[in-house]
Amino acid sequence: MPPLVVCLDLEGVLIPEVWIAFAEKTGIDALRRTTRDEPDYDKLMRGRLEILDEHGFKLSDIDDVIGTMEPLPGAKEFLDELRDRTQLIILSDTFYQFAAPFMRQLGQPTLFCHELLTDETNRVTDYRLRIPDGKRKAVAGLKNIGFRVHAAGDSYNDTTMLKEADRGILFRCPDNVAEEFPQFQRTDAYSELLPALLD
Repeated sequence: MPPLVVCLDLEGVLIPEVWIAFAEKTGIDALRRTTRDEPDYDKLMRGRLEILDEHGFKLSDIDDVIGTMEPLPGAKEFLDELRDRTQLIILSDTFYQFAAPFMRQLGQPTLFCHELLTDETNRVTDYRLRIPDGKRKAVAGLKNIGFRVHAAGDSYNDTTMLKEADRGILFRCPDNVAEEFPQFQRTDAYSELLPALLD
């Protein structure tokens, strides 16, 4: 049997949603929208960038909120046990600028994600995808070089990854995602997710 690689989403699976935390800090409800609500990632990000620009927020303002955040309860222990038993890659539509503090807290797992572009004043001007449809393509690439891939995520932007994987699992997803993708096993606790990924 080919060796196993597990691919996990980051926000909502291992760490809280950064944009939701920033929305709570700023009181701007429109920033609460995530990939759980909006399947079109570019539309979601363009809306976020417009809001940041409109209110004069800079990357440092988001960094200040991230500095107060920690991984989800139990996430580090779950990752430690998972990495003790198999290989892991985190595939996320977050940004390296957001994720770095969390990666330190989680023991620096391998992360593939995107990049925010800023100007000389630290204003966020745009974002750069590492590669379009990167989650699915990463899973396909791993399979192409001889790995089995089991994957887990919680949002619309994870579903192409879950479809491409040899096994796809939803974790703590909203009902709307579970209802649209009933083919994926649904789990709600790390104690359920671990055996689902490894069995």
